[in-house]
Amino acid sequence: MTGASGASSGEARRASRSEEGQHSPNLLRKTLVTAVVAGATYFLTNVLNQDKNGVWQLTVSVVLGGAALIIQYLVDFEQRLNSMEQGLDKYHLEMRREVEGAFIRISEATELFSEVDRSVLRSDGVARLARAYTHVGRQESQLVKDFAQDRIAQLASTMESLSRGSTDCPGEEHDWLIALTACCAGTLEATSTPVDRDFWTSEPANRYLKAQEEAVKRGVRVRRLFLVKNPLERTEELEDLCRSQRDLGIDARIAVRSELPQRARLTLTNDFIVFDGQLCYEIEPDVDVVPAKTLLKMTPEHVQERMKRFNVLWEATEPAGPDPLPAPTAASG
Repeated sequence: MTGASGASSGEARRASRSEEGQHSPNLLRKTLVTAVVAGATYFLTNVLNQDKNGVWQLTVSVVLGGAALIIQYLVDFEQRLNSMEQGLDKYHLEMRREVEGAFIRISEATELFSEVDRSVLRSDGVARLARAYTHVGRQESQLVKDFAQDRIAQLASTMESLSRGSTDCPGEEHDWLIALTACCAGTLEATSTPVDRDFWTSEPANRYLKAQEEAVKRGVRVRRLFLVKNPLERTEELEDLCRSQRDLGIDARIAVRSELPQRARLTLTNDFIVFDGQLCYEIEPDVDVVPAKTLLKMTPEHVQERMKRFNVLWEATEPAGPDPLPAPTAASG
């Protein structure tokens, strides 16, 4: 604050000195012009006046000198008035542009929120986002502002991509997976290949399974196919994973590709999840067979193709039987 006020006072002093510097030459010029006019008048009246009336000569000189001074001030006043009018015109034009720009922005914002209100989506989240974004903009930390700007840009990009039918992100996006499971209302059809086998021992998997358990409780049918190439990959660990998911109400099966009918073996296999038959969540592996990209696609043709692929594999797979009972002990025998 001290530096800003000091700079302002310094600018004011420099402006004052500049005005004083301009005013002094103008005053000197007016004085000299007045003196020259008065002196010339006095000289001419001396030459022209034959009776040598000194009072009349002095009076004429003063009157003409005063008239010259008044004319100079009138010219100066006219110049200042023209300058002021030009400044007012410029200010008026700038204010008009600002007002028009403000009305345009208000109109755009009004139109935007009208479109949000007319859409089937809830508008309260949009209002909360806009309000919170303005509050973050008042934070002092530039890092926080930059982070908020980056998140808004990512969200806007995701919304724009979804409006075109698909979006993607690098790696695995577990938040999308859990949020879609929480929004699911009817069916969840999923495949699981060795690409994502390590996922089931991770922390996001626990949250994902918890979300699926809640979905089952509200009536969602959850089916999952664990895909393996041959019987050797049907390990006890994978069987335990299936049993643990069935305990949560998930209809989990293991599909051994080499044991499937020919029609099912010809079906392509990859990791995907279809939510409510409307949106497909897919994992795209890289050359090292690790998750490289997450895709969300909702074009009807793509979703129907994935549903058809899942149903072919599901129908060709034997349903899981009841869990085996524990072997009797010597005491119980």
